[in-house]
Amino acid sequence: MALLEVKDLHTSFFTDAGEVKAVNGISFNLDCGKILGIVGESGSGKSVSAYSIMQILAPTGKIVSGSIKFDGMELIGIGEKTMRSIRGKRISMIFQDPMTSLNPVYTIGHQLMEAITLHTDYQGAAARERTVELLRLVNVNDPGKRIKQYPYEFSGGMRQRVMIAMALACEPDILIADEPTTALDVTIQAQILELMNSLQDEIGMSIILITHDLGVVAQICDEVVVMYAGEICEQGTADEIYYNSHHEYTKGLLASIPTIATAGQKLKPISGTPIDLLNLPDGCPFAPRCDEAMKICLREHAPKMQINDEHIAYCWVNVKKGLSDGSVILDNSTVPHQQKEVLVHE
Repeated sequence: MALLEVKDLHTSFFTDAGEVKAVNGISFNLDCGKILGIVGESGSGKSVSAYSIMQILAPTGKIVSGSIKFDGMELIGIGEKTMRSIRGKRISMIFQDPMTSLNPVYTIGHQLMEAITLHTDYQGAAARERTVELLRLVNVNDPGKRIKQYPYEFSGGMRQRVMIAMALACEPDILIADEPTTALDVTIQAQILELMNSLQDEIGMSIILITHDLGVVAQICDEVVVMYAGEICEQGTADEIYYNSHHEYTKGLLASIPTIATAGQKLKPISGTPIDLLNLPDGCPFAPRCDEAMKICLREHAPKMQINDEHIAYCWVNVKKGLSDGSVILDNSTVPHQQKEVLVHE
């Protein structure tokens, strides 16, 4: 059984302008000891998915429907008191900007000890020793001295290490890392990723890594979910996504990454801009930006395509290819005959 099961999750923000459908029917599982990467452009619904799991949405946000099961327990509607016993202790989160996540008027040691005394049996001197131990675990130099310092006395990379230490204080079953390396330079980014990977092996926890950087995902993730406009475009193992991608959005993301082979050439960005979540189309939300878009892409959502046992995608281009050469497994019951005829003749 999966440690975390998200099924048909819909999360919206209700604003004066209307309902913003930030997450629109996503489903995925996270197994014990695995690292799941959620990738996509800004505004694709990655962070909102994580906030829905943690139940920390803004006042205007609401989980409209769906299911989130953690260790067999349904989290939606569980109640704030019960959720607080899970949040931080069994599911922890690292936020994108450590400077805004740490309180500037309290020392690092005070903030770490607060989390430790709240969720564990450590108190007093034992909590202080645990704080020093955690900072040492995340490779903060001279932790006995550093616990007396304030966030502004730490570099960006060191502040991120403190946030990781805080998230690991209770040795959670799941660590959600929301863009943990965005504001860091490449060298520090590599160190943070290596640290997370080694801690995952040492503690045995599962990790959800949220990022827009496919290079980061390639380094440490076992499975990948690609999101666009609050929906899942494609999901599968890291190897399948990178070497056998079957959604035009995923292909566009991969093509926009500079490589040694493309050195000196112009980057190939995805044309257009992300879609307005207040006015979602009837069909594929990526269709207006897709070079391969067909008429049906604008009218209907693509069915779930089981590429193989480790890979699914939602793209009409695959349906068209599947009709011609059988390279894609297609559940014929999900695609009406008249739609197949349109595809064949377009």
